[in-house]
Amino acid sequence: MIEAIKKDCDVRMHKSIDALKSELTKIRTGRAHVSILDHVTVDYFGSMVPLSQVAKLSAEDARTLTVAPWEKDMVGKIEKAIMTSDLGLNPSTSGMVIRVPMPALTEERRRDFGKIVRTEGENAKVAVRNIRRDANTVLKNGLKDKTISEDEERKGQELIQKLTDACVLEIDKIVAEKEKELLDV
Repeated sequence: MIEAIKKDCDVRMHKSIDALKSELTKIRTGRAHVSILDHVTVDYFGSMVPLSQVAKLSAEDARTLTVAPWEKDMVGKIEKAIMTSDLGLNPSTSGMVIRVPMPALTEERRRDFGKIVRTEGENAKVAVRNIRRDANTVLKNGLKDKTISEDEERKGQELIQKLTDACVLEIDKIVAEKEKELLDV
């Protein structure tokens, strides 16, 4: 039973870490990266689809992304979708290629992004601690129902605490890397 609880905790905690990584890819640094456009969706014959499904995305250089639609009639729709997204980007079209220049980040904007990164990191830590609390509750209920002994409960709590500490450390490392990436000019 303890092994099953630990395994469930491990899976859920790593999903929280994956969610944090996903959120942090949306926060742009000074460099152009195609993952910035991951959450942009385009109207494709009545259904909203991710931009990567209707066009080829690539980084032309450190400050410019290129979007090459598969179909000519999608150029205007893609350009509009990028403009109306919350990214604050102004694409320019030349024939079948849409170029998306990345504006340089100001020092103040970098600090704002740093605060957002720390907040996301703290949210991930809270999620991990909530998972720990849930697992400890299951262990306590097992002790109350007499399905596990006190020693097993204590051992289970220690295992879950070690797992929690490891995940929190990993979150701190991810947040520190992203902050360093943001402050690099």
